[in-house]
Amino acid sequence: MKFIITTLLIALLSFCSGLFLPWWGFALVALAVSALIPQRPTVAFISGFLALFLLWGGLAWFLDAANNSILSGKVARILPLGGSSVLLILVTALVGALVGGGAALSGCYLGRLSAPAHTPAETPGSIEP
Repeated sequence: MKFIITTLLIALLSFCSGLFLPWWGFALVALAVSALIPQRPTVAFISGFLALFLLWGGLAWFLDAANNSILSGKVARILPLGGSSVLLILVTALVGALVGGGAALSGCYLGRLSAPAHTPAETPGSIEP
């Protein structure tokens, strides 16, 4: 359940940050959300990756559909993509996803650094001497 909430929160807040911040603002969002919601590093990376892959892919597809793939077709011909608009959208989504996943992973480790360390006496079920 935490995975779904984290993924949706990263996607929603990243979309909102894109309205006011530069393109890299979503990395700050993924870092902050993953630092505040503790998860395992693998799960944090996947939630950031998935959230940004879906968000950037969806936004790129929406903008591409709005202009009948004219711009993406021209850009795909410049890049070594064989003129494929779909491949350009996938590459765009992958770039955003890698940055988002890396930021979420960094946030996970940052959250672990700021969390208080447990001493053996504080661990549940331990016997105090």
